Amino acid sequence: MKRTLVISDIHGQLEKFEKLLAEADYDPEIDQLILLGDYVDRGPNSNGVIEKAMSLKEAGARLLKGNHEDMMIKALTTDVERSWNHWVKRCGGDETLFSYGFSEKEIEVSEENFQKPRLESEELKKHLEFIQSLENYIETEDYIFVHAGVHPTTPISETDPYILVWIRDEFHKGYNGEKTVIFGHTETNLLHQDDENHNVYFGSNRIIGIDGGAIYGGQLNCLELPSKQVFSIK
Repeated sequence: MKRTLVISDIHGQLEKFEKLLAEADYDPEIDQLILLGDYVDRGPNSNGVIEKAMSLKEAGARLLKGNHEDMMIKALTTDVERSWNHWVKRCGGDETLFSYGFSEKEIEVSEENFQKPRLESEELKKHLEFIQSLENYIETEDYIFVHAGVHPTTPISETDPYILVWIRDEFHKGYNGEKTVIFGHTETNLLHQDDENHNVYFGSNRIIGIDGGAIYGGQLNCLELPSKQVFSIK
């Protein structure tokens, strides 16, 4: 492979995602594409992003699971009220369900007597099976690719997958491993401690954060390796 291209936290923004792939001149014949998760929620076309991701995987891309896929799976495969409400009401799951054609009325639940809605959609079922099959991390000779980060003192192979998609400060401040960790999940303006800076974050302790907070008005970033060149779409 000529290059490795890494993108994270697309959040239903299919148009920006496709523009970014074009900006980076992605060619599946010579480039290894790695997506770090959070394909769904908050944006307008989670359905389209997952469909695109499936086609990219078929062409050779490698895809990781993010915390938003984790929430979506728990909400749609269990009858736990907290899981449903957290995803739909707080984390943009309603926008994801709208992208599959469901109405606000169809996803409403009673606050007094919780009963999860019956959502009939072959497309949603297919996409749910797909995100359940995604990898939790990728480790190479030089890099670790993961959605949120790694635990500073636990080998990644022994780490609870929940930590890999949710960890923040403990990883950002405590990582001192030899391999460079490429991650998303935490918007880079928070890592830069500068609300206006959505560029890729290159930490002094071999961590590289690429989530430019595109869904919050920032930018969608693509990191090219090994050059560390960055492409972005606002």
